[in-house]
Amino acid sequence: MTIPDVAPILPVSRSRRTMAWMRADLARRPGTVVVTLLVGVIAAAAAVVPIYLLGVLVDRVRDDADAGEIWPLATAIGVAALVAGVGTGFSTYLVTKLGEVLLADLRESVLRRALTLPATTIDESGRGDLLSRVGADVGAIGKAVSQVLPTVINGAFLGVLSLVGMLGLDWRLGLVGALALPAYVVAVRWYLPRSAPMYRDERVAIAARGQVMVESLQGLPTIDAYERHDHHVDAISTASARARDISIAVFAQFTRFSGRINRAEFIGLAAILIVGFALVREGEVTVGAVTAAALLFQRLFNPVGTVMFSFDEVQAAGASLSRLVGILDITTGPETTPGPDNPETTSSTPVGAEVEVRDVHHAYHPDRPVLRGVSLRIPEGTRTALVGSTGAGKTTLAAVIAGMLTPGAGSALIGGVAVTDIDPDRLRDHVATVTQEVHVFAGPLIDDLRLAAPEATRERVLAALGAVGARDWVDALPDGVDTRVGEGGLALTAAQAQHIALARLVLRDPRVVVLDEATAEAGSASARSLEDAALAATDGRTTLVVAHRLTQAATADAIAVMEHGQIVQFGSHTELLADDAGRYAQLWRAWETDGTGR
Repeated sequence: MTIPDVAPILPVSRSRRTMAWMRADLARRPGTVVVTLLVGVIAAAAAVVPIYLLGVLVDRVRDDADAGEIWPLATAIGVAALVAGVGTGFSTYLVTKLGEVLLADLRESVLRRALTLPATTIDESGRGDLLSRVGADVGAIGKAVSQVLPTVINGAFLGVLSLVGMLGLDWRLGLVGALALPAYVVAVRWYLPRSAPMYRDERVAIAARGQVMVESLQGLPTIDAYERHDHHVDAISTASARARDISIAVFAQFTRFSGRINRAEFIGLAAILIVGFALVREGEVTVGAVTAAALLFQRLFNPVGTVMFSFDEVQAAGASLSRLVGILDITTGPETTPGPDNPETTSSTPVGAEVEVRDVHHAYHPDRPVLRGVSLRIPEGTRTALVGSTGAGKTTLAAVIAGMLTPGAGSALIGGVAVTDIDPDRLRDHVATVTQEVHVFAGPLIDDLRLAAPEATRERVLAALGAVGARDWVDALPDGVDTRVGEGGLALTAAQAQHIALARLVLRDPRVVVLDEATAEAGSASARSLEDAALAATDGRTTLVVAHRLTQAATADAIAVMEHGQIVQFGSHTELLADDAGRYAQLWRAWETDGTGR
């Protein structure tokens, strides 16, 4: 079955990069790695000893040895088996522990990187792919770490030592037993190149299915409103069918691989028995030696089979690991290096709060530029509005100024310092953003507000609410500012959520503020009060407003009109209206005509 190629939504690291990450993380724990390997080798050696001694026991029984010669061997076999069992259990524990530590490191690193990804990256890629990586992919790796990896490693140790044991019995028995190796190699070389892309496609298909389901669930009210249930059910069915078909193809490929592994086992065991019979008849080796060799090889069936048959889960875990490491490698733009051509990179502490944008270019796709040489200056303490058609580049420019997106070329500066060069841990002390999508976290409302300033006193929180005009409705809640909100608590309206976001802004107290349509979707009844709240929250701060409602633009000190990724007009509301043929005047007339600006 041919699996069509589907590009991943977020990047997937190459195998070399994934292995480099694993080696680097293991290198941080050399002592743990050495102890884990040493215990595994000892356990495997102890597992081989009973079979070797069993061969000796067979020869002594054939030679009519008395009980005094039999009991020591039987005791040694029992002790070795006990040591092997305890050692294997301890080895499994150490391997699992090491794997879980590596997974914890990766999970924390991925989560840390995901939380710092620009909102534009998440919006472009969709949340389904990211959720599948931190959910399903982490689960696949966790299963491999706890259930597969210990068995594979212990099986590999046992396989190597069993082959060494056969060579120790008689080099010819070891040699014919090794005839199975080429068959194993052929099976693996046939399977890996074909299965790796299929497992990759399977993870991508699962991510695509998750994306469709997340979008459908998030947009359920809209789907209900337009009665588009059948369309979305069909989309989910199509995505689910693709994931199912790929999974079936993967299982069929694995079944064929299993047949090739069984063929290799038959070749090895048959060769040992045939050659062993000939050697015993010629008196070259004993029956006990051949018995031990056959049992050692037969003992290999389980560990080698486990290693081979675990390739499907190993491959799935490898594909998931590559997807997680891919998150770590996401870059949002070129790095800048301090030097004569970039004097602004020599400092990380802004002086003042003036905002300057210098010849910024950006494109999410090489053939579709979003910003084309944008330059803009916002004097300290003033308010500038960005207006323009949908897709003009307003939100992208706002994201560049807020430090949420690194531009492809050019730079945005705050107080003479490039935003990309401000200490990331202090960036939000200088510039903060409020968008139209505000999340209310579950828990007491006061804790939700303190996200912006964890050390804020109760009085300071209440003062921030009062500053944005939210004190009255908060005091009217069942428990006031201690009322539980969000999931499992009181559901806030869109306007109330925006009030909370603006109060957080006051608590954070940044010198530069970016409002990306922060009052656009709260409903016309609350729009005016929210605009007043936004004016109060940004009073005295350098402010950039991505204005959906032109009444916001009218109150700004300056207005920048954007079209096709460029600023085509700049001036005050009065100045721009004076240009009757200008783009802003056209937008204003449309706004006055229907009262919406849409």
